[in-house]
Amino acid sequence: MPSSAPSGADLQAGYPTQLRDLVEGYLATLRFDEEPRTAGLGEAMRYSLLAGGKRIRPVLALATATARGRAPEEVLALAAALELVHTYSLIHDDLPAMDDDDLRRGRPTCHRAFGENVAILAGDGLYAEAFRHLLHRQAGEPAHLLAAARELATATSVSGMVGGQYLDVADAADTGASGLRHLHELKTGRLIGASVACVLLLEGAGEAATMAFRRYAGELGVLFQIVDDILDVTGSDDALGKPRGSDERHGKRTYVSEYGLDGARELAGDSHRKASAALVQAAPAGAVELEQITNFIYTRSS
Repeated sequence: MPSSAPSGADLQAGYPTQLRDLVEGYLATLRFDEEPRTAGLGEAMRYSLLAGGKRIRPVLALATATARGRAPEEVLALAAALELVHTYSLIHDDLPAMDDDDLRRGRPTCHRAFGENVAILAGDGLYAEAFRHLLHRQAGEPAHLLAAARELATATSVSGMVGGQYLDVADAADTGASGLRHLHELKTGRLIGASVACVLLLEGAGEAATMAFRRYAGELGVLFQIVDDILDVTGSDDALGKPRGSDERHGKRTYVSEYGLDGARELAGDSHRKASAALVQAAPAGAVELEQITNFIYTRSS
């Protein structure tokens, strides 16, 4: 927990594990090898997909549905698509040409377990399967479903996650606070934002409601990245599931490298307050599970 964090009594305890369990059960049913000759590729895809974790992005989608008065099961296919995309991004991030990591969630990364060539294809396959799954399995009005698919595609495009990754590896972001924030709004924040916004688009919610939740999700994405940067310095290898200090080894710009550890902790506290205030505006009647996720992201240790 960042040192400036409120005490546990000040934050709603827990994480919506019941939603995570729904996601885990659903993901376990997915198969990608429709013929025996591609079984090895399907194995590599499932190896990374089923590696565990808190499943924050799909759980955000289910929690948003709950906050809007819908059963979380109604958006499980969308939630799965979000996790497929996220897993693809992790596989590619770990590659030798990117972060060159050997461990992910406490076990060998996909390219270490299956070879670099298969890992690249596993990531490609997961990204394609995400949209196939969303469009084939998610119920909804066709126009609303297309709007959600468009949101997810945009969030992961050059205008979103991939563009942010380029700014990172090419050291092409603007200098200063605004440049660092913009980099992470794209690289990390856009997919987190889509995890919330896609649910609103899928139900055909009005612009005012959608924008209110976008403001919340946007700040949540920034909070996630600040805490991630702090944990890369303060976390343990066992808790993180990979060696800490990878950002420093790769010379990456982080909130810690630019503001120091204490400064990053102060920024995390400020971002947590902003995200919480934005959630109150987006869901004035309350959204317990989204509150839990917000507090968990702020206080997480892995």
